[in-house]
Amino acid sequence: MIRVVVKRLLVGVLVMWGAASLIFVIVRVAPGDPATLMLGPDAPPEQVRELTARLGLDQPLPLQYLNYLGDVVRLEFGDSYLFNRPAMAEVLERMPATAELMLVSTAIAVIAGLVLGLIAGGRPGGAVDRVVSAGTIALQSFPTFWTGIMLILLFALALRLLPSAGAGTPAHLVLPAVTLALPFTATVARLTRTSVAETMHEQYIQTARSKGLTERQVLLGHALRNSLIPVVTIVGLHMGGLMGGAVVVENVFAWPGVGTLVVESVANRDYTVVQAATFLVAGIVMAFNLAADLVYSQLDPRIRLDGAS
Repeated sequence: MIRVVVKRLLVGVLVMWGAASLIFVIVRVAPGDPATLMLGPDAPPEQVRELTARLGLDQPLPLQYLNYLGDVVRLEFGDSYLFNRPAMAEVLERMPATAELMLVSTAIAVIAGLVLGLIAGGRPGGAVDRVVSAGTIALQSFPTFWTGIMLILLFALALRLLPSAGAGTPAHLVLPAVTLALPFTATVARLTRTSVAETMHEQYIQTARSKGLTERQVLLGHALRNSLIPVVTIVGLHMGGLMGGAVVVENVFAWPGVGTLVVESVANRDYTVVQAATFLVAGIVMAFNLAADLVYSQLDPRIRLDGAS
């Protein structure tokens, strides 16, 4: 187990290097000059050149890249041009709001998806199965921003039950968390439904029924455990998608998380914040993937992380 974890961590280091390098290239080939944006379009060229040199952006790109990698190893991303403070400190200050949104939306998606998948998969081909299958396809078809806007129109403007934007109370979290959770709920429900439907034909399920267990006991006590294996995998793999969806959701609901910070930093060409946020998000996704692998092996002892049987 330790050898496998070390191997995954080494692969993770390469992934982090790739993510850091990719975002370095992307933010620098994008149009716009940070010095001009900070000083304004009417600033004298001398001031623009002076600020560009102070920011280190007048150096050749290879030298900028080497300096950047050296800073990344020390977890130093420099100061934000926009907020005039360390970039990573600004990202870490926003991360609790994003983490709260992601954890709540993940909990909603997993619980709702498992329940729907168990109900549909327990009786494949039935009326409930058809309704759940159609509903999950619809949920995956709607764009996230459109879903968020529709929920605002219904629950905030029409019914006046929930706030439309901002943060500060549990009520502010409901709409963004549900918006982010809905596509993921559909994925978990469809995966669980397929897994349960296949499991219900296994021999041990028939044995459990022959012992006089009720259908609920068969589903919860036997079918659910094996059905959790692909769900755990998709949760780990889907964290990157959730982070991407959080950027959209946070901006729709003015949620003060990393997503809104990244969009604001991109608009202002605040390279240091974008790089710090990307590096942190890549590390979080890698950690979730590793955790999913470990839980995966614990749910089914027959599965070995190193590929041995």
